[in-house]
Amino acid sequence: MQVFKFGGASVKDAPAIRNLSNILRLFSGEELVVVISAMGKTTNFLERLLKAYSNQENTSSLVEELMRYHLDVLEELLPGDNEGRGRLTSLQQELENRLAVPYSGRYDYEYDQIVSFGELLSTTLISYYLQQVGVSNTWLNATELVITDTTYREGKVDWEQTASKICTAVPLAWKNQYVVVTQGFIGGTDEGTRVTLGREGSDYTAAIFAYCLDASRVTIWKDVPGLLNADPKRFPDAVKLDQLPYQEALELSYYGASVIHPKTLKPLQNKHIPLFVKSFFHPEDPGSMIGDCQLSTTIPSFIVKDHQTLLTIFPKDFSFVAEENLSEIFTLFAKHRVHINMMQNSALSFSVCTGTEIERLKACVAEFQPRYKVKYNEQVTLVTIRHYTPEAIKRVIEGRTILLRQTSRTTIQYVLL
Repeated sequence: MQVFKFGGASVKDAPAIRNLSNILRLFSGEELVVVISAMGKTTNFLERLLKAYSNQENTSSLVEELMRYHLDVLEELLPGDNEGRGRLTSLQQELENRLAVPYSGRYDYEYDQIVSFGELLSTTLISYYLQQVGVSNTWLNATELVITDTTYREGKVDWEQTASKICTAVPLAWKNQYVVVTQGFIGGTDEGTRVTLGREGSDYTAAIFAYCLDASRVTIWKDVPGLLNADPKRFPDAVKLDQLPYQEALELSYYGASVIHPKTLKPLQNKHIPLFVKSFFHPEDPGSMIGDCQLSTTIPSFIVKDHQTLLTIFPKDFSFVAEENLSEIFTLFAKHRVHINMMQNSALSFSVCTGTEIERLKACVAEFQPRYKVKYNEQVTLVTIRHYTPEAIKRVIEGRTILLRQTSRTTIQYVLL
């Protein structure tokens, strides 16, 4: 069996969804789990809706806009289909009921209850459409299968419970249909409360299902021909990497390569399940493979993260930054879920580059201030070059101000203004 993951760009409109159905027909008769993200930019839109809700603003016009987008796509796919429309409007009613509940003040909790509607809408629409055009499938609710703790927005998977539920529900569904459709990005607690797995967490969902079901492979369908050594929007001469060993791909994902979610690869590596990245425009092309192979090229790979903040922390008593200081600093970072993309310390200071949301960051800084002085630069860029060369370095730093640099044998990072 195989696991497929289709991201937002690959299901953003009616032609894209028709293309998805054509891809699935190429695998007719095979057991598939199809993990689907929210359509297009729906997650971003739902974050806007959440902001309006948290500010106690009227959300009805935003809900109408959200539903109009999905209903228009359905109408283009299946003109005049009232049953499909009814399934979507049922979700609209559920969302409106949720928004009628007074805001709890728990932003991360509310985020997961509201933003998760993106995946519920997309999979409901796509599963129904596939059924109508002859791609028989079973819709399964990931909230009931991917069991997590209550770390909202970054749910930690209970692997034992999750494996038990997936290995029961999916084979049972396959007895009736070869295709299972489910949601990426979302899971749930034992009590049935929805929890998300972190932004871009649909890749992770695909890996969870693959691991639990001992899949033969995972394929992520994207709008690029495979794994690239850079974002083609920034580097027009980006080239495709035909294959990467797990270790190299883990390094790239750790540093923020956008094509793969950082949590995705480890479960696959543990069971030697290869991951393919393929173009949904050209499904017949081989794409790229991550698996048990040798590193075949050491051309530079570029990873660029914008909208970063550089924090530099100094003890107020001018003592050295010793182990006890670092222990306290990391404890506060963990408490406020500040993710560190780069760190460096000297005798008198400790610096980190992070993309964590500014409100979470401010709360963390406030706890530092009694004992530490904190300086920071906002809206900086973190550039990582894997397998760097002098030419690659010149390409990214020319004309920029370097705030911080860190070098190892194979990787160099710059924080730039």
